[in-house]
Amino acid sequence: MIEPEVFEDPAAFARRGAHAPLSASSPATAKAVLMVAPDGFRVSDETRADNRYMVPAHAVDNARAHRQHAALVRAIDNCLPVVRFRGDVASPDAVFPNNAFATVNGRLIVGAMRHPQRWLETQRRDIPRFFRTRLGYAVLRLDSDPACIAELTGALVIDRARRVGYSGLSERCNLTGAHAMHQAFGLARTLVFELAPGEYHANVVLAVLASRLLLICRESFADPAAADVIAAQYAPHVVWLDADEKRAYCGNAITLDERTAWFSARAAQSLRPSSRAQIEAAGFCIESVPLDEIEAAGGSLRCCIAEVF
Repeated sequence: MIEPEVFEDPAAFARRGAHAPLSASSPATAKAVLMVAPDGFRVSDETRADNRYMVPAHAVDNARAHRQHAALVRAIDNCLPVVRFRGDVASPDAVFPNNAFATVNGRLIVGAMRHPQRWLETQRRDIPRFFRTRLGYAVLRLDSDPACIAELTGALVIDRARRVGYSGLSERCNLTGAHAMHQAFGLARTLVFELAPGEYHANVVLAVLASRLLLICRESFADPAAADVIAAQYAPHVVWLDADEKRAYCGNAITLDERTAWFSARAAQSLRPSSRAQIEAAGFCIESVPLDEIEAAGGSLRCCIAEVF
């Protein structure tokens, strides 16, 4: 059995991690999802400091944000059960719970957030209580270590069926956090890499869809070699996103079953014909939901979904 390993050198990861096998005990997609309503949703001045995808001057239409989020919940509920929690007027980014909460089988992981406004999300009691009492999950808190910054599946993109992680370092994830997430998710291997300046989360520039298709933007990696090594794991099913596609959140996609790739409407409309053709050639149909009101706050569809395994 290969011992769990964290790699900072792409070449070393390639030697060890190339063509990692699928695991019958690790499903590629979730059994349910957790979502948080956009109560108190607004463009946060605090998190704007390191999120260039936000629209600073945007005056949020809360009613429209609620309608778009509710439409997303309805669409996803046709695919998987949705557990929806209330938001909090003091937590404008709570609509993006995948940064704060994540799961592996039998365990809820609570992230270590960079910004104080987002600490309020991880300090709420109702979500951990639900997982403990209703599902019997243990709760593991990464924020108990003050040296740790780890915004979970925002910073860490996981190939669940292979138990392989891709951890992007930025203001939202440090090396201590990358190691903590590797252990918390029980991964076999993790590649740690620096994101390019101005990028804040790996899941905006990188997505693994149902463990068989990769969406990736090379320019968003500080070292392009890391992008190439990741892409080699999924060739020929690799969609190289250009800058416009990445900016439109085409990298912030998710699969919740084996056949459907979910994008925001803006992202789906921004896919180049060649990108769309590659996604469809890999066996996926594309579904989308309008989320432009929520995207003004610097996140998109995948950010709104915390997977339950």
